Amino acid sequence: MNILGIESSCDDTCAAVVRDGRELISNCIATSAAEQNLYGGVVPEIASRRHIEHISQVAERALREAGLTLDEIDAVAATFAPGLIGAVLVGLNFAKGLAFSAEKPLIPVHHLRGHIAALYLTHPELKPPFLCLVASGGHSHIVEVTDYTSFKVLGRTVDDAAGEAFDKVARTLGLGYPGGPAVSRAAAAGNPRAYNLPTPHVEGAYNVSFSGLKTAVLNIVNKANMKGESISVPDMAASFEFRITDILAEKLLLAAKDTHAKQICIAGGVAANRSLRETLQKGAQKLGAKLYLPDISLCGDNAAMIAAQGYYEYQSGSLADLSLNGLATLGIDYR
Repeated sequence: MNILGIESSCDDTCAAVVRDGRELISNCIATSAAEQNLYGGVVPEIASRRHIEHISQVAERALREAGLTLDEIDAVAATFAPGLIGAVLVGLNFAKGLAFSAEKPLIPVHHLRGHIAALYLTHPELKPPFLCLVASGGHSHIVEVTDYTSFKVLGRTVDDAAGEAFDKVARTLGLGYPGGPAVSRAAAAGNPRAYNLPTPHVEGAYNVSFSGLKTAVLNIVNKANMKGESISVPDMAASFEFRITDILAEKLLLAAKDTHAKQICIAGGVAANRSLRETLQKGAQKLGAKLYLPDISLCGDNAAMIAAQGYYEYQSGSLADLSLNGLATLGIDYR
């Protein structure tokens, strides 16, 4: 079954073709990240306008690189939630029009479910149940995946998402956008023990909090500036990266230990972080569990993950008509 996926929930305009939920046929992305960097982060209006400009061309390229015509596509899957609502609506409405005109089924896909499905493209042998940390610019969840369309949230951020904290710290340190890769590059030359950053307290065994951690970095930088002193950007980047990845790894491994999970996964943009990957690899080995990591190219937003999850949503009977609307917020465990 060939599924054309459409994704536009943030600043990347994406289209891809995936066969039977596991085989990547094509994966195309047009990004406005360089333009967003001028403003230190995503400007929703700019993102929406760029989606409008790029969406048709990206979809055409995905079909061309797949060597398929629209007639050979069996269904169209699109992100309908969550995300920047203006951005979501561009991709969703394009997908609705395409599905209607081509007389193809329309499959609604939750963005976070898509991030998890990226693992199926990297690891065709992976099957639920498993435990997954989904960490990105807007979300940080520890999810028990009981089936392809059944999810239980065990923990989540109570304030900032991990990716959002990376972006804000990168801006504070003058490292640019997107923050995750920028902080990691700077951290490579730094000492992770140079600054003793806090581990914010939070209620709930598997919940996380990053607002206080981000604020701690901001306060140190501001105090140094007021005194006419300088800080070591590489050391601060390394100290921040060490603390945030340590928090995420500790919570995920605790959840894995408590639930006796033998398959542990990470997904989302933050899953590309080398420090987090290495920490979790060691922790999983101690628990006697196997760690599954998505390919770096599938960690950020992409449409291949939407098409992959679309296959399983289709199998479960989840289809939509032209009344489908986009949503800015929606839990991954929706029914």
